Amino acid sequence: MPRPILLAAAMGFALLSDAAHAEALGGLAFSETTPHAATMTRKDDFTIVGAEDLMGLKAMNEDGTVRAIIEIPTGTSAKWEVSKDDPKAVYWELRKGAPRLINFLGYPGNYGSIPGTALPKELGGDGDPLDVIVLGQAVPRGEVVDVRVIGVLKMLDGGEQDDKLVAVLAKDSPFAHVESMAQLDSEFPGASQIVDIWFANYKGPDGGMEGLGFEDAKSARAVLEAAAANFEAGR
Repeated sequence: MPRPILLAAAMGFALLSDAAHAEALGGLAFSETTPHAATMTRKDDFTIVGAEDLMGLKAMNEDGTVRAIIEIPTGTSAKWEVSKDDPKAVYWELRKGAPRLINFLGYPGNYGSIPGTALPKELGGDGDPLDVIVLGQAVPRGEVVDVRVIGVLKMLDGGEQDDKLVAVLAKDSPFAHVESMAQLDSEFPGASQIVDIWFANYKGPDGGMEGLGFEDAKSARAVLEAAAANFEAGR
């Protein structure tokens, strides 16, 4: 067989092998194509690791913006999160021994957590860092971005409070100038409804999720400040 044909065949087999691996990884096609932060390296198919303690970062910047760690980029459905055992790592969460997938449409925004926060149950939290949905273009997994918090989506998960901060990328985004839920609704009609409907339904018809509506940036900021103070008190 001529050399060019052999090379083409070899390349074809390599592409098929890569495609097969991507399709097999966690049972989710093309999951390998989701980029991760340039500051992090891939430890294995299910873990990325950096040099920085992500949860040791301050929640708030001096200019009023907030730091958010992106665990799940917009449009994806693999359930990654910052490791509680190693806060320098972000890993693909396991459920019943298998990588966890959201059996629904991909996330309608970048999903992640706010470092330097911990909201106790008596304040409506679960002791973990605050959850945040960041509206805007997809951000690489593990990236720490500056966001502006514009509101909070009040939720119940199995009867327990499970609120989500709503934020926008602070720069280089169509949403960067948005400062409130009212402005979001005025300039981007339907965006907040998409977020509300998605979270109410992503666990399925019997998933136990119940949306209670949105509250404004002032309420969200109060939750954020309480969670940051609680985190500092517990260090």
